[in-house]
Amino acid sequence: MASIFPVSPLINFRRFTPCKLKAVTACKSVIKSVTGITKVPVTTEPIVRRSANYKPCLWDDHFLQSLKTEYMGEAIDARASALREEVRMIFNNVVEPLDQLELIDQLQRLGLDYHFHDEINRTLKNIHTGQKNETWEKDLHATALEFRLLRQHGHYISPEGFKRFTENGSFNKGIRADVQGLLSLYEASYFSIDGESLMDEAWSFTSNLLKECPENTVDLDLQMQVRNALELPLQWRIPRFDAKWYINLYQKSGDMIPAILAFAKLDFNVRQALNQEELKDLSRWWSRLGMGEKLPFSRDRLVASFFWSLGITGEPHHRYCREVLTKIIELIGVYDDVYDVYGTLDELELFTDVVHRWDINAMKELPDYMKLCFLSLINVVNETTYDILKDHNIDTFPHQKKWFNDLFERYIVEARWYNSGYQPTLEEYLKNGFVSIGGPIIVLYSYICTEDQIKKEDLEFIEDLPDIVRLACEILRLSDDYGTSSAELKRGDVPSSIHCYMSDTGVSEEVSREHMMNLIRKKWAQINKLRFSKENNNPLSWSFVDIMLNLIRLGHCVYNAGDDGYGVEDVVAKDTLVSLLVEPIPL
Repeated sequence: MASIFPVSPLINFRRFTPCKLKAVTACKSVIKSVTGITKVPVTTEPIVRRSANYKPCLWDDHFLQSLKTEYMGEAIDARASALREEVRMIFNNVVEPLDQLELIDQLQRLGLDYHFHDEINRTLKNIHTGQKNETWEKDLHATALEFRLLRQHGHYISPEGFKRFTENGSFNKGIRADVQGLLSLYEASYFSIDGESLMDEAWSFTSNLLKECPENTVDLDLQMQVRNALELPLQWRIPRFDAKWYINLYQKSGDMIPAILAFAKLDFNVRQALNQEELKDLSRWWSRLGMGEKLPFSRDRLVASFFWSLGITGEPHHRYCREVLTKIIELIGVYDDVYDVYGTLDELELFTDVVHRWDINAMKELPDYMKLCFLSLINVVNETTYDILKDHNIDTFPHQKKWFNDLFERYIVEARWYNSGYQPTLEEYLKNGFVSIGGPIIVLYSYICTEDQIKKEDLEFIEDLPDIVRLACEILRLSDDYGTSSAELKRGDVPSSIHCYMSDTGVSEEVSREHMMNLIRKKWAQINKLRFSKENNNPLSWSFVDIMLNLIRLGHCVYNAGDDGYGVEDVVAKDTLVSLLVEPIPL
């Protein structure tokens, strides 16, 4: 199995739909008591348990409580407000469409766009419906930037405009020297819709040329942008996590505007100060819970869990959502380790049954460590149920109970696979794994904690796991496997998607990894198609779907380097978190 969250942080998720399991029934040795409660068999033999050998947590409560900041208070708020209005004035005074697009792109990458949603949406709508600018006909950068930003914000634009740069079905050799144009086209290609062969060609064409681009032919800043894009395109990134890097780049650019730079730096520091306060509260909660000390076999990764919640819903007004998601992600990490590493199959069958019945009286049948798990689950669900009922007048308890039942039912499927030595096919694995990775439950909690009006039909839509949710969670599953499969195979976990495909086809690990990346790109294109399709009957807002897609983007950020930043808190992961959450930008 595997978990998804923490980059530096990361966790893992799952759930259950009947799978055709071979050699599984025989593994289900459970004993029923007179009352119908599943009991763990009594044995005098010592229980042999596995260990993942997770390293100790790098962040303790004392360190987090000691964090200090200068970026809170009335004076800071007044300065931020003044800069925001100055930048708004600058935005409103830009009249040329290309200048508007470039400013929007800069604001997004600086992490400031959330302040100017209305201005950005209005400007893009005008560009989309307005007369096309003939001066762009030979400007690859302008054409690609318009394409990317319009599609990103929900305005469909045809790729036909790129045909001006092709000849006999292939892109012109004449644009090979236009590195800025190639980079913009490369970024635009990640917004392609499934079936757009021209955009597939654009990706292949630009990928190869940018990889071969001689460094002495472009300036240093453009070189850095090319390397950054080839590592991970903008569509697969969380802008907040790259804001510091881009602020440094913007500071050196020739078109830098001092007010925008000053606002970007101050806003980053103000948000960091808010996040530090959130972390302190969450650290106190985790310390009171005591699970890190009581369950030493599991990952103690609170900061990593917060990192995931911050990536999913980073805007300041989503503080409550970050609080709930951090708790859910941290607890799921513990439960995942129980199923993956520590629990025996009999214990896991019992725990799954007790959670399914949600019976506090049945808890006495559980081993002590599982009692802690069950009580922590009940408490966080009850607490969230109360908050949502109080604020939105809707009872989400039956929904939350179902979400965790689904998750643990997928966990137990993988535990049975492991204990029986069963090798699933890639199809079987993904059918179970897109839920066991935890994606659906995080999407559902994100919905009830961010939407101003929670609608029953929206909840039911997500719970039915429609294609757009399934595809997103499959990408997360594949990305997780890309980073964690080697370590998990060493400790004997259920084979990952990479190894399932190797078993299915007989190919090498290298070929299998390449196939998984192609699958990921394909599924992204299918998601893009669903977002613009008029037949998919998706009731979810464009903005919420983007929150859902942030979960995928986190997976890319965390697992792109081929390692697990949640289970393995290494130097790179620590440096990432320190930069984002501890060290402010000098003003």
